[in-house]
Amino acid sequence: MSGREDLAESLGTSPHPREIPAKIEDRLIVALDVPKVAEARELAARLDGIVSFFKIGLWLLFAAGGDGLIDELLRKGKKVFLDSKMFDIGETVKQGVARAAERGVSLVTVHGDGDIIRAAVEGKGNSDLKIFAITALTSLDENGLRELGYLCTVEELIRLRVRNAVKFGSDGIIASPRDNPNKMRALAGADHLLIATPGVRMPGAALDDHKRSGTPAQAIADGADYLVVGRPIIKDPDPVKAALRIIDDMRRGAAT
Repeated sequence: MSGREDLAESLGTSPHPREIPAKIEDRLIVALDVPKVAEARELAARLDGIVSFFKIGLWLLFAAGGDGLIDELLRKGKKVFLDSKMFDIGETVKQGVARAAERGVSLVTVHGDGDIIRAAVEGKGNSDLKIFAITALTSLDENGLRELGYLCTVEELIRLRVRNAVKFGSDGIIASPRDNPNKMRALAGADHLLIATPGVRMPGAALDDHKRSGTPAQAIADGADYLVVGRPIIKDPDPVKAALRIIDDMRRGAAT
């Protein structure tokens, strides 16, 4: 290890730049949050040539045929984000992540507790799988945090989770547009930290159940590496046009 790498490791930073796709459209992750695999398959087919990265969450992980959909997307050269939000004992998390890595999944989410992140990192081994830690769900506000028993603000919880993500070796985090990715990297002293941002909406659109939202351009300009978008695309009468509108807005953000 070089002296530069030693210094970077001691500071919790990396001498390597963040690994993000060169094409802005490849930084859009479409959430296939639909109840049936056939519907998800149709959406993926309609978006073929425009979107290369798809999120599969609990809607489809528990649906009949969901497992086969993962293999189908991977065979077609798509990248798969398993939004499993793992929160369990270390060995269970480790083995779950290991199975995802064996299949060629690109990204898996785990909750931001230190022991969970550590187990997930161990489970991925030397694979290309990326571990993203959950900081605070975009549906969470101060009232919700108090109901969970946390005696801190959402901002304070996020700061703790970001530091844990870096300390225990997570590749990235999930953060809302309001959290400002560049500031979060600066807070953690980790320029290499990847950040994926859900809760993104076009100007004037309904926020649904997201309480800490923002536009695609804003999120990209503030340093988000990936945007995770579901309903604004999959519920639109024309998902292709909706995806293209978001990509255009992302491109505007990248140009600022």
